[in-house]
Amino acid sequence: MELKKLIREIGVAEVTGSDNPDIQHIQSDSRKVGAGSLFVAVKGVQVDGHQYIASALEKGAVAVVCEKIPDGLEGKAIFLVVKDPAEVLGRLLSAWYGHPSEKLKLVGVTGTNGKTTIATLLYEMFRKMGHKAGLLSTVCNYIDGEALPTEYTTPDPVTLHSLLARMVEVGCEYVFMEVSSHAVGQKRISGLSFDGGIFTNLTRDHLDYHQTVENYLKAKKTFFDNLPVSAFALTNPDNKNGLVMLQNTVAEKLTYSLRTMADFKGKILESHFDGTELVINGREVLVHFVGRFNAYNLLAVYGAAVALGKEPEEVLIVLSTLRPVSGRFETIPSPKGYTAIVDYAHTPDALVNVLKGIHEVLEGKGRIITVVGAGGNRDKGKRPIMAKEAARLSDQVILTSDNPRNEDPDMIIQDMVAGLSKDDLERMLCITDRTQAIKTATMLAKKGDVILVAGKGHEDYQEIKGVKHHFDDREKLREIFATQ
Repeated sequence: MELKKLIREIGVAEVTGSDNPDIQHIQSDSRKVGAGSLFVAVKGVQVDGHQYIASALEKGAVAVVCEKIPDGLEGKAIFLVVKDPAEVLGRLLSAWYGHPSEKLKLVGVTGTNGKTTIATLLYEMFRKMGHKAGLLSTVCNYIDGEALPTEYTTPDPVTLHSLLARMVEVGCEYVFMEVSSHAVGQKRISGLSFDGGIFTNLTRDHLDYHQTVENYLKAKKTFFDNLPVSAFALTNPDNKNGLVMLQNTVAEKLTYSLRTMADFKGKILESHFDGTELVINGREVLVHFVGRFNAYNLLAVYGAAVALGKEPEEVLIVLSTLRPVSGRFETIPSPKGYTAIVDYAHTPDALVNVLKGIHEVLEGKGRIITVVGAGGNRDKGKRPIMAKEAARLSDQVILTSDNPRNEDPDMIIQDMVAGLSKDDLERMLCITDRTQAIKTATMLAKKGDVILVAGKGHEDYQEIKGVKHHFDDREKLREIFATQ
C-alpha cells in the first residue's frame, strides 16, 4: 500500500521527505522488519522502540512512525512524527488490512474474572446458531473452527488485526474477544470498531502493572468510554464498580443482575455439581454450570446475545446445551466417591467465588480440601489474601507452587503463610512440589468431599526459571485416580 494512503488514516504532526514508497509490512518489533517495512516505534513497559529505529533502518525499513526523530538519523528514511505511536499503530494496521473490525460484529469482554468463560460461550452459542464466528481468548484463538495457539489474553496489534482480517476472509460474522486492562493501557485495541462491550467485575489483580486499583479501574473504564453510540455497554451493577463503567459511555446502557432490577434479571433455584436451575427474565432454564459466579457469566452471555438481536427463547435453548470452558470449574469424579474440581482461580475474588460455589452444592455435607499457590513475578500483595480466603472457606488447605517464574517457590509460599492466623495454620500444609500436593489432597479426601485444585486451570505447564515444563492439573488427577 502506498505510504500516502496510510498517512491519510492518521494525524501526523510532521512528515520528513516527499517520497511515496509502497509499504510491504507494518511492524512494531524491529526484529521482524524487512525490506519495505513501515516501522512504528512504540514505547513499551520494558523496551522503547525508539532505541531500535537505527536497527530497523538497517534491515530495510523505508518509513518510521515515532514521537521524535533520533539525532543523526534525519534524512535516512521518511519519518512520521506523531503524539502517540502506540495508538497510531492500531489505526495504521486497521487501514492496512482493510478495516476488518468494521466488517464484523465485534464484542469485547473485560473485567477481573469471567472474561474467558463469557467470550468462549458467546462464540460457541453463535456457532450453534449457524453463524461463522471468531474467538480471541486466554485459552485459545479460533477462526471459526480453526484453533490457533494464544500467548496473551489480548494479542499484540499486528497479530490482532491480521487475525481479524483472516476471520473476514473465511466469512465470520461475529467475533468475541477478551479485552485485558493491559491491552487497553497499551493501546493494543486501537483501530478496532466494537459493537458491544461487557463488564464482569473488578477486584484486586495486576497491581504489579497498574500499581493502584484506581489505575486498574480506569483502564477498564476507558474501554467503555470509547465505545461508539451504535454499540451496547452491558454491565453488572451487583459489582460495586459495575455502574462506573457506564458513567461516560455513549453506547446503549444495559445491565444484568442476580440481586437488583436489571434488563437481564436472574435467580438461582437449585444447584448441583452437574448443573444449576436458573430463572432468567421469568423463564426457567437448566444449565451445565455451577455457582453464583457462573450464573453471572450466563446472564452476561444471555444479555449480549439478545443485545445482538437474537430471540430470547432461542438464546435460552442454546444456553441449556453449553458446557463449561476448559479449566473453569472442571469436575473430575474420583472412583473413591469424592469430586475433584480444577479451576483457573488465581485472584482472591475468583478463589472465593469458586469455593462459595462448592459450598452452595455441598450444603455442609462434605469437606473441602483446597490446593492453591500464587504466581511468581506478579502482584505479591494478593498472596496472603488468597491464603486467608482459602483457609476461611476450606476445611484443609495445601499451599503449593503455581508458576514461580523467576522467584523461589518456597518464598512465595511464605508470603502466603503471612496472611494466616494460628488457627488457620493448624489446617494448613505447605508442599512445594505440586504433584505431591495434589497426591496428598487425594489421600486426605473421603467419600462426599471435594478437592479444589486452583490457580492453573487450562494451563498445561509450570514456568520455572524462565522454562515451561509440562504440567496439567487435570492429567495429574486422572493419573492418580487410575491407580486408586
